[in-house]
Amino acid sequence: MKVADLYIRVSTDEQADKGYSQRNQEEVLRRYCALQNIEVRKVIYEDHSAKTFNRPAWQRLLADLKKPGRRPDLILFTKWDRFSRNAGDAYQMISLLGKMGIDPQAIEQPLDLTIPENKMMLAFYLAAPEVENDRRALNVFHGMRRAKKEGRWMGTAPVGYKNKTDETGRKHIAPKEPEADIMRWAFNELAASNYNTEQVLKIARLKGLKCSKNNFWVAIRNPVYCGKIHVPRFKDEDSKFVMGLHQPLISEALYYEVQDVLDGRKRKQRIKLTSDDALPLRGFLICPSCGRMLTGSASRGRKHYYHYYHCISSCGARFKADETNNLFITEIKKYVPRKELQPLYKKMLLTAFNNATKHTQDERRQMLIQINILTDKLREARNLLFSKEISPEDFRQSKIDYETEIIRLEAKLSEIPEEKHNFSKLLDQGLETLSQLDTFYETGSIEQKRKIIGSIFPEKILFDGTQYRTTKLNEVAQIIYAMEVAFSENKKGTSIDFTSLSQVVIPLGLEPRTHTLKVYCSTN
Repeated sequence: MKVADLYIRVSTDEQADKGYSQRNQEEVLRRYCALQNIEVRKVIYEDHSAKTFNRPAWQRLLADLKKPGRRPDLILFTKWDRFSRNAGDAYQMISLLGKMGIDPQAIEQPLDLTIPENKMMLAFYLAAPEVENDRRALNVFHGMRRAKKEGRWMGTAPVGYKNKTDETGRKHIAPKEPEADIMRWAFNELAASNYNTEQVLKIARLKGLKCSKNNFWVAIRNPVYCGKIHVPRFKDEDSKFVMGLHQPLISEALYYEVQDVLDGRKRKQRIKLTSDDALPLRGFLICPSCGRMLTGSASRGRKHYYHYYHCISSCGARFKADETNNLFITEIKKYVPRKELQPLYKKMLLTAFNNATKHTQDERRQMLIQINILTDKLREARNLLFSKEISPEDFRQSKIDYETEIIRLEAKLSEIPEEKHNFSKLLDQGLETLSQLDTFYETGSIEQKRKIIGSIFPEKILFDGTQYRTTKLNEVAQIIYAMEVAFSENKKGTSIDFTSLSQVVIPLGLEPRTHTLKVYCSTN
């Protein structure tokens, strides 16, 4: 009596469309074995695609067949497409089974494979479902590509969005709060370069974002957040971006600014995160002895922990954190503007704003010139293609490069205002905030404290135990300090033209040249 293993395979779509249920296949195979007096050794159930033989149940069956012991004479299945839908793989598997002395057979499409002519029928039985699979896959591919060209997002919604279906049954994506708001915050922080990507993800998770590190990297590179859908290259069609039908979370300019930061084309000083509230200055202080960066740590006393800023070298520089932090608060108070001087500060900042914004049109013109240059290059490349001086492949690559850069410039151009904004009201709010800078620092969180430090001191700070020094100071802080010094030294009460004071401030950080201010004030 021959012995057979019954192989039963289905997939979800076939169960629904064609009725290839496991119970039906098993019933047909067992009836066949009973009629042919064949003993059933085991039944193998499979629910994976037949495109390859990398299927869990089939791999277990092969491992079992390779073990020493009794093997089946036959592996039976209902049709050849239950065995495989790939002709090349099927021939290799039939050959492998033949070396083991096992004959695979489809009971509804029986073939004696020892007869050479039957291999033609086997090729037909295997090729027909393979062609059907390929046609179905191609139809799905073209359908998805057409949907992308229409601006529809295909697949699972990215982080910050959710899948929805409208009244007509068409699927789309829509912002999902609060994840969408967190992603907006993440893009803004990345553009500002205050934190690196891992730090932004860490804070975003604390805010409630559920996202893996890899998915976050994919998300911040995805143009879907600025309203664009990427259509990849296919045959003669170049890859391109189309406007999506969904609501964007950020502007195009912000998206490309983030890409510049990630690509290393735009670098800013980043604020290093610290988890210790007692050491807000860690990462900002320089050792006065050897010039290395001071770190911070806590030493355990009998009852408490005592924090210190110290150098890791052999110079032995070491400062109590409490005293250092209190001295820094005193230092910050030097840059808190007086209430009575706020009108003068406002006048100076308005003048500075007007001087700065008059260059906006020049910047716009430069961008327009660059766009025109790239457009001319693209036109020239097209002419070279028509004259057959360059190959179509070279033209396609040049076209992608030029169009990508044009899109980037146009996005940045859209963010540059054509007219100056009246920011007098915002200036009043800003001055009011500056007047409470020391309070905000003392009561703020560790993150807020470090932002304040980084905004006032763009470069590292030298601390010698009694005072702070730096090679560079924020320009507004320089002006405030200079005006405070000039105001305090103007004992005669003469009129001082503060509007031009910023032009004589020498950027030496926390110790500007007060003798220069004295000369200036006396000449006025």
